Amino acid sequence: MEVSVDRALCYGSAECAHRAPDVFAFEDGYGVVRPAAVRAVGDPRIREAVLEAAEKCPSQAIALRELREPAAAPGERTGGPGERDVTRAPE
Repeated sequence: MEVSVDRALCYGSAECAHRAPDVFAFEDGYGVVRPAAVRAVGDPRIREAVLEAAEKCPSQAIALRELREPAAAPGERTGGPGERDVTRAPE
């Protein structure tokens, strides 16, 4: 998940830093995303806190975007549950 704060919308309530301190900080009167936040959002507990922070942000300054796994190139295996050979056509 990609997380960002629009400083043009943020008016400094600090709700984000209060609800998800592993991801957000409060600097110079605005909420900001911590540099290491990309790794932190992988934790389900932190991810839930980020979703709540975005929902409760009074200025709606938090933007969330899901990052998709890159598609497997021909000849590569997906490596996940239900792995299948992507080089063969479905039967």
